[in-house]
Amino acid sequence: MKDISSHVQTIIEMIERARHNALKSVNAELVQLYWDIGKYLSEESENALKKSTFVDETAKYIEEKYPEMKGFTRRNLYRMLQFYETYSENEFVQSMLTQISWTNHLLILSSTKNIEEKEFYIRLCVSEKYSSRELKRQIENAYFERYLLAPKLNLPLALENNIILDSYVLDFLDLPDSFSEKDLKSAIVQNMKNFILEIGKDFSYIGEEFRIQVGDSDFYIDLLFFHRGLSCLVAFELKLGKFQPEFLGKMNFYLEALDREYKKPNENPAIGIILCATKEEEVVEYAMSRNMSPTLISKYTLQMIDKKLLKRKLHEFKELLAKNGIE
Repeated sequence: MKDISSHVQTIIEMIERARHNALKSVNAELVQLYWDIGKYLSEESENALKKSTFVDETAKYIEEKYPEMKGFTRRNLYRMLQFYETYSENEFVQSMLTQISWTNHLLILSSTKNIEEKEFYIRLCVSEKYSSRELKRQIENAYFERYLLAPKLNLPLALENNIILDSYVLDFLDLPDSFSEKDLKSAIVQNMKNFILEIGKDFSYIGEEFRIQVGDSDFYIDLLFFHRGLSCLVAFELKLGKFQPEFLGKMNFYLEALDREYKKPNENPAIGIILCATKEEEVVEYAMSRNMSPTLISKYTLQMIDKKLLKRKLHEFKELLAKNGIE
C-alpha cells in the first residue's frame, strides 16, 4: 500500500502536467492572436496611404482609448505585422507556428536572415522543445550553418531525419589550457545537460567508461547514449588531438560488441561518434571509404564559433554546388 508521500507526489505530478498543458494552450492562443492581428494590419494597410502611418495610428489609438490593453505598442504591432508577412505564403511553417513560444518566434525573426534558416529553427524548436535560452545559444553558435556544412556520410537511412553534426561547440566546459582526455570526459559528464542540448535532446545518457566484456578481457567506452529517434545505442569516443585512422578499428570493435551483447531485438545497430579536436577531411574520406560500420567523425571546439566565418564558408559551399548544377 502506498504511503501518503507517494499519493502526494502523484497529485503534484498531475498538477504540474495540467499547468504545463494550460501554458501550452495559452501560448497557442497568443501566437494565433498575434498572427491574426498581423494579418489584419497587413491586409488593411494595403489600402492605406502608408503602411507605417496605419500601424502608428493604430498603436496610438489603442494607447489613448484602451490604456489597460498592454502589449500592443507600436513596436509590438510591427512585430506582429512582420510575423504574418514573413510566413504568410509558407503553409508548412504556418502548420507549426503555435507549437513554439512567441518569445522564440521573436528570436528567430530578429536573429535570422532568410526563410530557410527561419524554417530550420522553427523545426528544431518543435522537435527539441527549446526554451528561449537554449534557442538563443544554438543561433549564436551557428547551429544552422554547421548542420548545412556537415558532409553527407554513408549512414543508415534513419539518420537522414536526425541531426548529427560535423562539429560541436563545447564552450560550456570551462576547461584549463592544458587538460587530459579524462578531464574532458569528466567535464562533459558534469555538464551533461548542456552537452545533450548541443548533441540533441533525443540522446539519453547511459554512462561513462561503459564496460564491455569480450572473452576474458574488459574494454571501456568513453560515453554511451541511447538515441530515441534512431532507437539505437550511440558510443562516443573522445580524442584530444587530430583524427587518426586507427581510431576507427577500435570503434568498430565496440559497435560489434554492443550489437552482439547489449542490443535488444527491437533496436537498430549501434552507431559510433569519434569526437576529435581536429580532423583532415581527406584523411577522414580515405579512412571511411571502406569502413562499413555506421561511424561518424566529428570535431569539437571549446570556444564560441565565429558565425561570420561559417556563413562565408556556407556561401562558398552553395556557390560550388551551383557551379556543378546542384541545387
